[in-house]
Amino acid sequence: MNNKILTIAFAVFLFCGITSCNNNNEVVDKSAAVEVSNDIQDEADPTVLEGASETDVAVAKANEGEGKVHKINTEYFIAEIFDYKTNPTKWVYKGSKPAIIDFYATWCGPCKKVAPIMDELAEKYKGKVNFYKIDTDEEKELAGSVFGIRSIPSILYIPVDGQPMMSTGLYPKEEYIKQIENSLLK
Repeated sequence: MNNKILTIAFAVFLFCGITSCNNNNEVVDKSAAVEVSNDIQDEADPTVLEGASETDVAVAKANEGEGKVHKINTEYFIAEIFDYKTNPTKWVYKGSKPAIIDFYATWCGPCKKVAPIMDELAEKYKGKVNFYKIDTDEEKELAGSVFGIRSIPSILYIPVDGQPMMSTGLYPKEEYIKQIENSLLK
């Protein structure tokens, strides 16, 4: 009996790695998903701000919008993007440029396919949009409690003025561009 449960759990885990799954291990249908090259790039040396000193944070802030996706943690999010502890009921964006946050996990197959797309978009929108990524396994409070992330990849589009919007799943690069152009740079 236990072997059967483990076999089923492992099969669900493998299936979730090549599709998009929510926290209940239910497969989320992504009819707009696109096949991306199987040559998945490793996370190419992102700027990591976890456990960063004030100086590191200042340097990273100065480099925002410079064509890179910055991996951030909860402390950075609160200090530089949105302080949900001070404003638990009202969104108050701290940034001066629109931003995109990719909520991902290292084990997530679709997330690995989104990463190079976000890298390309960060370069394309250099100086216009800040790009970040947050590991949902490392930042559980932020991902789960604050944003209620139940399926990854989840992309948060943050305009300078107005409310952020969330999309979930893997989409063609053109869909992300459309969202950026229509929601963030209009």
